[in-house]
Amino acid sequence: MRLGFVFLTLAVFLPLRGAEPVRLGFFMSITGRDASFGEASLRGARLAVDEVNATGGVLGRPLELVIEDNRSQAGESATAAKKLIARDRVVALIGECSSARTLEAAPVAQAAGVPLITPASTSPRVTEVGDAIFRVCFIDPFQGEVLATFARQRLGLKRAALLIENGSPYSVGLAEFFAKTFTALGGEIVATQKYGGTDTDFRAPLTAIRAARPDAIFLPGYYVAAGLVAQQAKQLGLAATLLGGDGFEAPQLLEIGGAALEGAYYSSHFSEANTAAESRRFVAAYRARHGAVPNGLAALTYDAVRLAADAIARAGTVEKGALRRALAATKDFPGATGRTTINARRDADKEAAIIAVRGGRLEFVETVRP
Repeated sequence: MRLGFVFLTLAVFLPLRGAEPVRLGFFMSITGRDASFGEASLRGARLAVDEVNATGGVLGRPLELVIEDNRSQAGESATAAKKLIARDRVVALIGECSSARTLEAAPVAQAAGVPLITPASTSPRVTEVGDAIFRVCFIDPFQGEVLATFARQRLGLKRAALLIENGSPYSVGLAEFFAKTFTALGGEIVATQKYGGTDTDFRAPLTAIRAARPDAIFLPGYYVAAGLVAQQAKQLGLAATLLGGDGFEAPQLLEIGGAALEGAYYSSHFSEANTAAESRRFVAAYRARHGAVPNGLAALTYDAVRLAADAIARAGTVEKGALRRALAATKDFPGATGRTTINARRDADKEAAIIAVRGGRLEFVETVRP
């Protein structure tokens, strides 16, 4: 169920009643166009907080989430970060999933010296903001290379068209990295078209793409656009294989695109097929609470919160400089999405999963390591 409020505080105090909480700020798109991202992330974050508190919290204190809803609107993430830092005095920030919205908040966190951990913002620009900005996901150069290599070597696709969200750092960057690898492997980019972030009618750019006769359409966008593009491409008789990045990751993808998505592929940070003990434990706990399989955003945000708690414990303090240093020193942190090492750029060295749409279901295809 979507949360129709802007602010709430969640804490589990039973084992640690009376202790001053350690506050983590959480800013996401809980309502609005990209609400599916925020809903999944919030579920993962809440599960992580409950588990940390059930085992004694951090430094003998309960962990608390202070949550801001940016309503999927431009500019709201910076406002949320300012509130969480100045008003709520959080020790770290968790957010956002969108690279563009994380880039709004990152300068605020950097100026305050408060660590920001993004679960799923894959644009390289995010951590370039400064030494307070971290991520627990892979980045677009790796993701673009993985998708292009899979398209050429596994699927044998030769002629790709790009359909890019104009002005989106995520979309523009991922398209660039995909195209570079695809052409280096002997493929050809036969068309490039753009669309606006709020567009729902893609027939004009798809008609132009159809004229170029591609065998693949690479759409580095989010799940709403992916579902609509699949539907409208089918209506236009455009039979090219649809490829996308982790922005496709949402339960609503299949609801929007339906049978038109059959045969599509995208890269993800997580698969329930992962047999690692931490992943199995997370999936079981999530299923028990929600009666459903978690997606990559839930898993990544779970890992982001657990990593923040782990870094606080390793630092032995919530002082922001010590916490930044502890996060930067993270090696082989065992999470739901695999082992995370924070490299010198404060990016995560992680593997990627390829997911296919087959028979109206999402199926794990393979795992690709850096």
